[in-house]
Amino acid sequence: MSTPALYLGIDCGTQGTKALILDSQSGEVLGHGSAPHSLISDANGRREQDPAQWLQACITATHQALHASGVDGQQILGVGVAGQQHGLVLLDDQGQAMRPAKLWCDTETVGQNQRLLDYLGGEQGSLDRLGIAIAPGYTLSKLLWTQEQHPLLFQRIAHILLPHDYLNFWLTGRSCSEYGDASGTGYFNIRSRDWDRALLTHIDPGGGLENALPELLQAHQPVGRVLPQIARQLGINPRAMVASGGGDNMLGAIGTGNIEPGIITMSLGSSGTVYAYAAQPPVSPQAGVASFCSSSGGWLPLICTMNLTNATRLVRELLALDLETFNQRAAQAPIGAEGLCLLPFFNGERVPALPHARCSLLGMTLDNLTQANLCRAVLEGTTFGLRYGLDLLRAGGLQSQSIRLIGGGAKSPLWRQMVADIMHTPVICPREVEAAALGAAIQAAWCHGRQADPALSLGQLCERCVHLDPGSETWPRAEHVSAYGPLYESYRQHLATL
Repeated sequence: MSTPALYLGIDCGTQGTKALILDSQSGEVLGHGSAPHSLISDANGRREQDPAQWLQACITATHQALHASGVDGQQILGVGVAGQQHGLVLLDDQGQAMRPAKLWCDTETVGQNQRLLDYLGGEQGSLDRLGIAIAPGYTLSKLLWTQEQHPLLFQRIAHILLPHDYLNFWLTGRSCSEYGDASGTGYFNIRSRDWDRALLTHIDPGGGLENALPELLQAHQPVGRVLPQIARQLGINPRAMVASGGGDNMLGAIGTGNIEPGIITMSLGSSGTVYAYAAQPPVSPQAGVASFCSSSGGWLPLICTMNLTNATRLVRELLALDLETFNQRAAQAPIGAEGLCLLPFFNGERVPALPHARCSLLGMTLDNLTQANLCRAVLEGTTFGLRYGLDLLRAGGLQSQSIRLIGGGAKSPLWRQMVADIMHTPVICPREVEAAALGAAIQAAWCHGRQADPALSLGQLCERCVHLDPGSETWPRAEHVSAYGPLYESYRQHLATL
C-alpha cells in the first residue's frame, strides 16, 4: 500500500469557504469542511465582504476537513487556494485590509467602468489592447471608484490583491498573483501575460497603483511555505508548500479535468459559468467571452452570468419553500411554465451585457401564476442565460461532446435534465462536487511534486484524482429539445427589448 500524499484544497467563494483533504496517491478525497460568509449589500449595487471573515472561515473549514478525514494535519504537504474572481482587497503597509472587499457581483462601479471603457476605445479597443473587454465587476473599475470615493484611503494603498491572492498573502506573507486570476482584473494583458501598468498609471499618474501590484507567478510555481503562526491556527504542517492557486473558475477547470481542448465545464453556483480550455489565446470578437488565462498553463475562454442559484434562492424565500419542495413544485410544471417567462436579472447581468437590467416576470395570466410555474420559470430563465453564453463560445469554434456540470444546482436531477435539453448536449457530473477545492488540492500536488520531479504532469494527476459520476449522466430528450427551441427564441426576443 502506497504512502498517502496529502494536500489541502480551499475554495473561498461568495457564500462560504470549502475545504477538502486529497490523497493524491490514491486519488481519493478523504474529508470535507465548510463555513459561511455574509454579504454587505445595498440597493445601489454594492456587494462587499469583510476579508477577515474569509480567514476565520478558512480556519473553521480546514479544521472540519481534517477532523472528517481523520488525518494528522502535520502530514499535509501542500495547500492550494481557489478564490472568487475579480474582488478587490486593498492592504496598507502593515498588511492590513483597509476596507471591505468589493466583489465580482458588485455593480456600484458601472459608471467608472464605462469611463474606462471609453478611454480604451470601447469594447473593440479593450479587446485589441488587453485581449478582453472590461466589464462591470472586474477589478479595474473598483480601483477608480476607490480613488473617487475614498481619496485618503487610496493614497495609503500598499498592496492590490484578489481574494485568492489575499489568502496566499495571509498564509505566506508574500504578495503574488497567478496568470489565471490576474487575467480577470482588467489591467492584465492575456496575450503577453503581464500587467498593463500604463492603464493603472492613467488612473494614478503618481505610480502608487503600479507599485502596489503583486508579483506574477506561473501556475506551477509555488508561493512559499505556510507561516508558522498560521500553520498553528490551521492545525497543519508549517513546512506545507502553498501553490500559486487561482480563480475559482480556473481551479474548477482543473477539478473537472478540463485542461485540454474538447471539454466544457458548466457551473451552477451563485453565478453561472461556462468555460473550455484552449492552447492558444483565443481572443473572441464577442465582448461577452472573457478569454482568461487558465491555471494550468493555457487559456480558458469563459462566459459568466451573474444570476443563478442566487435567483432560485430568492424565489424559494419568496414562496417560503425548502429546496426539496422547490424542486417538487418545478417538476410539477410543464416545459415553458405555461407561458410564464422570468428574466432573472436581479443583480444586473454580465452575459448578456445588461448591467442596469432588473428582473422581469412576463406572460402572467389569471391561470398560470402558480408556485409550480414560478419555480420552473426561474430555472428555465437562468438556464437560457447559460445557453446564450454557450452559443457565444460555440460561435468562437469551441466544441464538446459533453458538459461537465458542477455547483450546487448540479445536484438537482431536474436541473441536470433541463441543462441537457436546452444545451442539446449530454451532461455528466464529477463525483467530487467541490470542483474548485479539488482543483486547488490537485494544483498543490502539482506544485509540490514538481520540486522533486520537474516533468510531473498535471494531466496525470487529473487522471488519478478526477472521477466522473456515471449515475449523474443525463442525455437530452428529443421531445424536450424540440419544445425548448421556440422558448429559447422567445427568450432572445425578450432580451432584444431590454
